[in-house]
Amino acid sequence: MSGSVIHWFRFSSPATFYPLAGRLIPIFWTLAALLGAAGLWIGFFVAPTDATQGEGYRIIFVHVPVSWMSMFIYLVMATWAGIGLVFNTRLSSMMAQSLAPTGALMAFLSLWTGAFWGKPMWGTWWVWDARLTSELILLFLYLGFMALQASIDDPRRADKASAILALVGVVNVPIIYFSVIWWNTLHQGASVSLTKAPSMAQTMLWGMLLMSLCYWMYSIAMALTRLRAIILEREAHAEWVTRLPELAEVRR
Repeated sequence: MSGSVIHWFRFSSPATFYPLAGRLIPIFWTLAALLGAAGLWIGFFVAPTDATQGEGYRIIFVHVPVSWMSMFIYLVMATWAGIGLVFNTRLSSMMAQSLAPTGALMAFLSLWTGAFWGKPMWGTWWVWDARLTSELILLFLYLGFMALQASIDDPRRADKASAILALVGVVNVPIIYFSVIWWNTLHQGASVSLTKAPSMAQTMLWGMLLMSLCYWMYSIAMALTRLRAIILEREAHAEWVTRLPELAEVRR
């Protein structure tokens, strides 16, 4: 039992997770490229034209996955921030910090691709729709999280302040997801649900799922890349960091 516990927490420190992240990054970049190529091929060249929206609907193969990821990343970020706040674990807070920029990018892309879809469908780039407004708030939460991290010199205090903001902001995620059910909005309902059969062609569904996996792999690769930079910055005076150039020379 003790051996399994030790193995489970083996990579819970920055010193041990840093090299692991370096080995994982190329794998996730490769998966992102392969899944993205397959998803875009199906979405733009194989999936049929929508009977109602025409060819313009194809932006959903970008819009829907990035919208999903913007919410999912926020929940993961808040979870890591909460773990760091409660257990005072350095790596957990670093994980949260590394996820924030990618989550903000996904929220930004969600808003812009939604605008490109909304112009031909609604006749306007933007409306103060419940889902659009709550997604905009999500972007501001990401930006606020990053601003707090950057504005406080002491990393531990910055972690605590940004963790509180992240945890408070979690309430916005279910508002985004259920807004089309709770309020009368212009935004269409979900085409994919865990409790109902999908209301789209199988090729459309496959294209959307492959693109979702692509963005998932991309997000992991970016977060791990950013995490390694954060670890080096925060652990700059640690002995293992000062020995990294020597270890690199030995491997050559």
